[in-house]
Amino acid sequence: MLSDDILINIEKPSRYLGGEYNMVKKDVEGKIRFLFSYPDIYEVGMSNIGLNIIYYFLNRREDVYCERVFAPWHDIEEILKKEKTSLFSLETYTPLREFDFFGFTLQYEMSYTNIINMLDMSGIPVFSNERGEDDPILIAGGPCVYNPEPLADIFDVFYIGEGEVMLDIIMDIYKENKNNSGTKLQFLEKILVLDGVYIPTFYEVAYKEDGTIKQFRSTHKDAPETIKKVFASNLDAIFVPEKQLVPLIETEHYRAVIELFRGCIRGCRFCQAGFTYRPVREKSKEKLLEQSKILLEATGHEEISLSSLSTSDYTQLLDLADVLAVDFKDINIALPSLRIDGVTTDIVQKLSRKKRSSITFAPEAGSQRLRDAINKDITEEEIIEGASLSFKNGYSKLKLYFMIGLPSETEEDVLAIKDLSEKLVGLYFQTEVQKRTQPRITISTSCFVPKPFTPYQWEPQNLYEEFMNKQKVLKQSIAKKQINYKYHDAKTSSIEAVISRGDRRIGKAIVIASRLGAKFDAWNDHFNYEIWQEAFKQAEINPFFYANRKRELDEILPWDHINIGITKEFLARELEKSKKEQITENCRKKCSACGINKNYKKNYEKKELTVKCL
Repeated sequence: MLSDDILINIEKPSRYLGGEYNMVKKDVEGKIRFLFSYPDIYEVGMSNIGLNIIYYFLNRREDVYCERVFAPWHDIEEILKKEKTSLFSLETYTPLREFDFFGFTLQYEMSYTNIINMLDMSGIPVFSNERGEDDPILIAGGPCVYNPEPLADIFDVFYIGEGEVMLDIIMDIYKENKNNSGTKLQFLEKILVLDGVYIPTFYEVAYKEDGTIKQFRSTHKDAPETIKKVFASNLDAIFVPEKQLVPLIETEHYRAVIELFRGCIRGCRFCQAGFTYRPVREKSKEKLLEQSKILLEATGHEEISLSSLSTSDYTQLLDLADVLAVDFKDINIALPSLRIDGVTTDIVQKLSRKKRSSITFAPEAGSQRLRDAINKDITEEEIIEGASLSFKNGYSKLKLYFMIGLPSETEEDVLAIKDLSEKLVGLYFQTEVQKRTQPRITISTSCFVPKPFTPYQWEPQNLYEEFMNKQKVLKQSIAKKQINYKYHDAKTSSIEAVISRGDRRIGKAIVIASRLGAKFDAWNDHFNYEIWQEAFKQAEINPFFYANRKRELDEILPWDHINIGITKEFLARELEKSKKEQITENCRKKCSACGINKNYKKNYEKKELTVKCL
């Protein structure tokens, strides 16, 4: 427990106290101790839907106690280091080194230095070959594990896919192994045969003279050549929490959250999640209504978020929203990830019924040519129509997300962002509704980062100077006062690209950067580019080799041993179609033969099933 002297000297004590409404309390005796971490501050981590799913999924078992820890803010870190006290869990204030498992969700590459710092603060050796029998087993899941190699020398286990499928089996094997006085190595060997489990210590990598990968091979007879991701085939049948943790302080997203579906039908060529989360699987409207009622009663929230990668693609969205609007008259309905071509009057009227201030869309590119190249299947007419409906229904503020540095982008494409925004300002003044305020169009540009398992995984990233020049050109072109331009520091994205497409050699640089002071790198006011430059220098890493080099189609990529069910040949075809500015129709209109139907023939409840995208 934190002493009063510590509590009065830190900014937000509630980040470290635990005791939230719906927190699980158990007797720790005889339990498998599992520590779950989102490696960012409490307010960010507590907004993650995956945290609630895994937390209650594991805690439904009598023999497992899942607790939480988040990255400590600077104030408490300084105090804990001064007092030589370990970081601790929120539920029982147990030092992190005392757990059986220490699990991280890897949501963003720029959080990796926080992981290293948390291990160092807890006295847990960072590299897996330095940890002993008394140290926790480090396990990682989440979207970034689709290229696990930058952290391969650090984690014992990577879990590839959806947690509800294999975590019970892993816990059962660990329990049996522990009861039989088995070693950590024996446990790792036993789970090696499971789908979705990647254990880096049983694999080795050889490199060519030019630095590319020569060979990736297993060193254990039971280690498969490729690791196949796992996913739940029937979302109505999987575990869904009947509670959600209610934070003690305001968090990034303070609301109840339900999942509409997993996967995406679109296939935007820059979007990793659109490929790695396939196939599309929906929950039934009836199940979602049942879950909504349970969660709202269990949390007392006044807003419910209908979550997915592309909310307007849920086939029963209007029917669901209609019933929610009747059953929960005083509850706001949030629809994140709403495509502008999916906007209808009915949908807009159901959004945030208490107030209508701003609505967010992501056209991603300003010109039609570039939208076609990236497979963002939206026309300018659809953008205009979606904005018009928003204006007519009381919205005066639009937030538009774009990406700069996309493959084949020209200066004309960059300036098209300004042109489109100006058209929307003019559209507002043409809309026949009473105008009480000036329109506000906020355009935000992120920097393109080539990601594994996308058609652009072979493409180079723009150099930092190229990003900065494009941002400057766009900023100087904007003259209308109703348009506000926000952009991200390209230096952060350049480091992200190095890690995102990195191999095992990158891990050393991540550790060095952390120990030089890098932490909370995802936060603009904390990111220190010079630290990373020094870390690369000490680790003998050339960032250009990973971020800015075009890769050949026949090159062995660091993540080629991970099988997401989509073929490399399909991604290469999509890259060629991008160069020809050709659209691939969404999966509901026409199957694009990505490979997911062929690669998965049965689900993991042992029932025969041919996966069919919805």
